[in-house]
Amino acid sequence: MKTIADIVLLGDPRLYEQCAPVLEAELPLVAGWVADLHAVMADIRATYHFGRGIAAPQIGVMKRLVYLHLDGQPLVLLNPELVDLSPATFELWDDCMSFPNLLVRVQRHQQVTVRYRDEHWQLQSWTVQDGISELLQHECDHLDGILCTMRAIDPHSFRWRPTPA
Repeated sequence: MKTIADIVLLGDPRLYEQCAPVLEAELPLVAGWVADLHAVMADIRATYHFGRGIAAPQIGVMKRLVYLHLDGQPLVLLNPELVDLSPATFELWDDCMSFPNLLVRVQRHQQVTVRYRDEHWQLQSWTVQDGISELLQHECDHLDGILCTMRAIDPHSFRWRPTPA
């Protein structure tokens, strides 16, 4: 089982790579990847007190897989694709498990629809807005090798997160 020590950190070249699609033949591997993603996210939450989603490349699995854990409910998104991005946007301070003490001011679409396959290989579609929209954009960016540092509004859009007590 992976732990917080396995998180791929800022500067690691894997974070800048585009991930390969999850293939239907790889479905038997998904449960293990998800268990690792869940374990690392639990460690991040316990250590840094944040974390609602994590992308597979953040633990070195270079596959198009996002794991969310919202309100106690896990959600697995295989090969997610963002469609129907709203023209309306908003700004926020984004955080990332790959650089947990850094916050980055970014602009995100207020609403998006994501198409994906679930862990049973069924096609799904989900329209979300605001905080969940931002989260999905952040995690899907990871699958394309894009970090929120690359989406900073300007050179002054960085700040340190206070160290948790």
